[in-house]
Amino acid sequence: MRILIAEDDSILADGLSRSLRYEGYAVDVVHDGVSADSALQLQNFDLLILDLDLPRKKGLDVLRAIRHRQDGIPILILTASDTIELRVQGLDLGADDYMSKPFALSELEARVRALTRRSQGQSNTLLKHKKLSFDLTGRIAYIDNVPLELSARETNLLEIFLSRSGRLISKNQFVDLLCEWGEEVTINAIEVYIHRLRKKLEPSGVRIMTVRGLGYCLEPDKSDLENV
Repeated sequence: MRILIAEDDSILADGLSRSLRYEGYAVDVVHDGVSADSALQLQNFDLLILDLDLPRKKGLDVLRAIRHRQDGIPILILTASDTIELRVQGLDLGADDYMSKPFALSELEARVRALTRRSQGQSNTLLKHKKLSFDLTGRIAYIDNVPLELSARETNLLEIFLSRSGRLISKNQFVDLLCEWGEEVTINAIEVYIHRLRKKLEPSGVRIMTVRGLGYCLEPDKSDLENV
C-alpha cells in the first residue's frame, strides 16, 4: 500500500512516515497543498493523510479538488482545530475520517489499516488463499497456522497479491505500489523478489502464475472455480 502524507510540520511528517514505513507501507511526503494536489494527479496512492492547515493551498481546497475529479482515494484528515464545524465541513466534502492533533500514533496506524482495508473491500483483518493466511494487522503470513518467514519486501508483495486476488498485476504496477519517490527498484529486482516469494509459498500449494508480457497473478483456488 502506498500512502501520501501532506503535512507542513516536517517533524510530524517525518515521525508519521517513519511509523508507517515500519508498518510496511510505502510513504511519500509533501509539505504544501499545491504539491499534494499535483502528486495525486501524477501518481496513484492508496491513502491520503491530509493536514488542513497547509501553505499555498489549504487542505479543504485540496480535498474539494480531489472529489471534484471524482477521485475516490480514502482521505484521513489531520487538524489542530477542535471545532465541530471544521470537522463536519471536511467530512461533507468527502473525507473518510479525521483525527485531532495531538494524537497517538497507535490510533493513527489503526485508522490507516481500517481505511485501506475498506478501500480494498475487505471486511476483516485476515486474508486467506488455500493453506495460506495473512494477518493484515500484524502483517504476518501463515501456512497451516505456522508463521512463514518473509522479508519486508516479500511481505509487501504477498499483501499485494492477496488483496488483488484474481487480478493480473504488471511489473510496473508492482514498482508503483512498492516504491517511494527517489527509491530505485528495477523491474529485474521485482522479478527476483517474486521468485523468492514463489519458492517460499510452494509448500502451501499457492502458485504465483506468470502471464508472459503482462504480469503475475495468484493461481485460482479450484474450489472457487467450482463455485463459479
